Amino acid sequence: MKKITLKIITPEKVVSEEEVYQVTLPIEDGEITILPEHISYIGALKAGEVVYRKESAQSDEIALAVSGGFVEFHDNVLTLLADTAEYADAIDIARAQEAKERAEKLMRQDTFLDSEEYARIAASLEKQLTRIRVARKHHAKHRAVPEVQV
Repeated sequence: MKKITLKIITPEKVVSEEEVYQVTLPIEDGEITILPEHISYIGALKAGEVVYRKESAQSDEIALAVSGGFVEFHDNVLTLLADTAEYADAIDIARAQEAKERAEKLMRQDTFLDSEEYARIAASLEKQLTRIRVARKHHAKHRAVPEVQV
């Protein structure tokens, strides 16, 4: 079975470099799923959830929250140059919620925000909302069913 080489890179580090079967990612026009031998593609990566499977359509999903960047696919190599990328199971929902609330509070305050500061706060808010959504979705799928005491 053909595979895709997936490279997820942020300004700080290489998050992942591995062979996978398929990758679904958020783009400006919606969502795209890349399979082996897909046509070449280059575009903007928007904030959202990147999901990939290592073996086949039936294998377990691995999810990450990304906050934008660029994507390139060519010759079965998919490179995501992401502003940030974080595995869903590594996201601390409580910390993300606190950061979201701080950003919302800054946007509501009465003091004047210049356009650059407003854009920075709006981007932070979008990032935190994405992290929370991806983490909750992933945590709900993988939550262990409690044992019943008899």
